[in-house]
Amino acid sequence: MKKAYIPLGIFVVLLIFLAIGLTRDPHEIPSPLIGKPAPDFSAPVLDTPALQLTKQDMLGKVWLLNTWASWCVACREEHPILVEFAKTRTLPIVGLDYKDKDADGQKWLARYGNPYDVAIADRDGRIGIDFGVYGVPESFLIDKAGVIRYKQIGPFTSAVIQDKLLPLIRELQK
Repeated sequence: MKKAYIPLGIFVVLLIFLAIGLTRDPHEIPSPLIGKPAPDFSAPVLDTPALQLTKQDMLGKVWLLNTWASWCVACREEHPILVEFAKTRTLPIVGLDYKDKDADGQKWLARYGNPYDVAIADRDGRIGIDFGVYGVPESFLIDKAGVIRYKQIGPFTSAVIQDKLLPLIRELQK
């Protein structure tokens, strides 16, 4: 008789997990890197491959790392919002061209505008993997000490920039 209740118990537990999952925002997947130092990297500058950008170059600044690619449909949705945000000169924005051909990335920026203070190439995706990128676009707000303070999964919206990103930036720039 008690064995008959085992499937019912399993069903109830699964139902509870499903209900909890449905109440969460899929763009707010917790990152194990929040509050930890950003991974070290060295990457060629997209339009000047002889130059390299490293994490150490960004120390002392609050900055945003935005992963994108010319083949990314959601990046096209986010891009005009980033272009407008970049005009405010609130903080340096580094673009990480993820698993893309340099020429395609350069053409894409020429066509749609370049919001980045510097765009770097992540041709094989290793930097993205180190940052825990699930897919592009994703962005990371990094503080003056090189610690990741916020991760945006998916495209930025104007509301997210105004309501979440800007208050965090102001706090970190104090």
